[in-house]
Amino acid sequence: MSEIQIILPDNSVRTFDHEPTALEVAASIGARLAKDTLGAKINGQTEVIDFRVPLKNGTKLQLITTKSPEALDVIRHSAAHLMAQAVQEIWPEVKVTIGPVIENGFYYDFDSSFNFTEEHFEKIEKKMEELQKKDLPLTRENWPIAKAIDVFKSMNERFKVELIQGLADKGETEVGIYHQAQWFDLCRGPHVQSTGQIKAFKLMSVAGAYWRGDEKNPMLQRVYATAFLDKKELEQHLVQLEEAKKRDHRKLGKELGLFMFHEFAPASPFFTGRGTIVYNELTKYIRELYFKFDYQEVITPQVFNVELFKKSGHYQNYKDNMYFTFQDEQENGLKPMNCPSHCLLFDSSKHSYRELPLRMADFGRLHRYEKSGSLHGLSRVRTFCQDDAHIFCTLDQLKTEIASFIDLLNTIYNTLGMPNYKIKLATRPEKRMGSDEVWDQSEGALASALTELNIPFEILPGEGAFYGPKLEMHFIDAIGRSWQTGTVQVDYVMPESFNLLYTGEDNKEHRPVMLHRAVLGSLERFISVYLEHTAGHLPPWLSPTQVVILNVTDRVNDFCEQIEKEMKLDHLRVEFDRRSEKLNYKIREAQLKKIPFMIIIGDKEASLKSVSIRLSSGVLHNDISWDSARKIILQNIKERKLQAEITQAETPLT
Repeated sequence: MSEIQIILPDNSVRTFDHEPTALEVAASIGARLAKDTLGAKINGQTEVIDFRVPLKNGTKLQLITTKSPEALDVIRHSAAHLMAQAVQEIWPEVKVTIGPVIENGFYYDFDSSFNFTEEHFEKIEKKMEELQKKDLPLTRENWPIAKAIDVFKSMNERFKVELIQGLADKGETEVGIYHQAQWFDLCRGPHVQSTGQIKAFKLMSVAGAYWRGDEKNPMLQRVYATAFLDKKELEQHLVQLEEAKKRDHRKLGKELGLFMFHEFAPASPFFTGRGTIVYNELTKYIRELYFKFDYQEVITPQVFNVELFKKSGHYQNYKDNMYFTFQDEQENGLKPMNCPSHCLLFDSSKHSYRELPLRMADFGRLHRYEKSGSLHGLSRVRTFCQDDAHIFCTLDQLKTEIASFIDLLNTIYNTLGMPNYKIKLATRPEKRMGSDEVWDQSEGALASALTELNIPFEILPGEGAFYGPKLEMHFIDAIGRSWQTGTVQVDYVMPESFNLLYTGEDNKEHRPVMLHRAVLGSLERFISVYLEHTAGHLPPWLSPTQVVILNVTDRVNDFCEQIEKEMKLDHLRVEFDRRSEKLNYKIREAQLKKIPFMIIIGDKEASLKSVSIRLSSGVLHNDISWDSARKIILQNIKERKLQAEITQAETPLT
């Protein structure tokens, strides 16, 4: 064999007399690097391959080590195998199925005659620790399909046999088998070098799951677990989970009386009067910015003849997530998105290049069928509203519009105390409309715009919408979790489908580019994220009750009622707690309701026409004239401050 050259990221070349593995390349550089190697990326691809795979001549190689962002997925994948091995060493009769990596961990589905409990978890973790300490090497073999089927049949592993037969039906001729000691599993990899590299893991929970998600198939037990690079990271994760339980929006929503659900309307939230205040204040703020950023708000129907969705591509690509109804001998659909109706509006009149960009916003209600297993409070519902808009512009205006969108997004996120977010570019999915040339153009436009704006971004391969690529805003909340919120998508396909045109400066007809964009996304989902981010401590301008008046004695009720009346004239959301309870009890109640301002009035305050203000943070400010207090509270609301605050200069009674 002639020389095999492998090209490293710095364009240096390593030469071998055979097709080397990534681990061999790492070893040629240094023993330490080889010890830390967990996988590789080749030829600019995003997929991590196993370091055991032989590399062809001219391969461009990027090593994945314990310090790489991708390392955690490799470790968790191997931890799934470690857990499956532990289960079968303790209970050989249990059958294994699949064990993929998921967000924040992994799971493995088992076919077991008994239900796993906390006691079983302890035994499994103990066995996993034993296997980890043995530092068992993981080795890979490629087996012919026929051999793999025979071996797993002999073991009565019928789920593995079904998987292998499925691969054979797709034309595969061999499969990957990974060994750790005597135990082995069907897998494509990648995996760590040895079990000793799996440093920290914990079993989390168990749930039922049908084989391949089909209720006609056997019910399996899905054991969820997680793994980290070291025990410190695992402990931090467990602490975060405990904090997340306290911040669960479903718990907070109930405590604060914001929303509810009912079996008569599955996954369709009811917002109470208090919750509707939060909802409306958000839309009110967005509408103010729409005026500043030159958007026109429109109202469009909810039900359309399905021919509209066939034209837009939703019927072909999104039908399983839609609701349908039959009237007047025709099939109709509830809209899952606003974009088709906005195309109809654009097409209802002629447009000149002078009118572009045309920014069309819509708070219309949308309906999407989500499978019951994916539903979760407000974060995944079947009816919702988005701060949705579509921008029709020329190709030359594309980058400017993306910059304007980022400006709008930063304005809103900073007001809400959400400056920490990452941008990800989601590229073409397998199921899509439009030619590769159109997708090249769309993806290139987004990447180019971000590069020119000097905004860093990551790539999400295959995660784009069926009609175009998109930028996703992933907000990092107060306890370090990532949430996808805003998005902007480039679409050349829908303007083509609807034959949308404008008259250019050359007096000829041209096709506009369409941008789909949302800053908060679904308001329902955003409220769930924001409640958890703030732990329910909403800014004063968003709080259902902004001020509560607490009397020390009934003798001051006249003054309390006077200031309550004045605050209502100022359109402040105020309550007067006139119950005959001790002051400390009423303060505690107000704190549990997370009310930003507590105005406390006793005999002294009533006589001096002053107040004491206790903030939700627990800070108390005494002897503030009522006129000053009123101005302070109004200023907090007007400026949309993130939390109730009083500057020292404002506090003394004059």
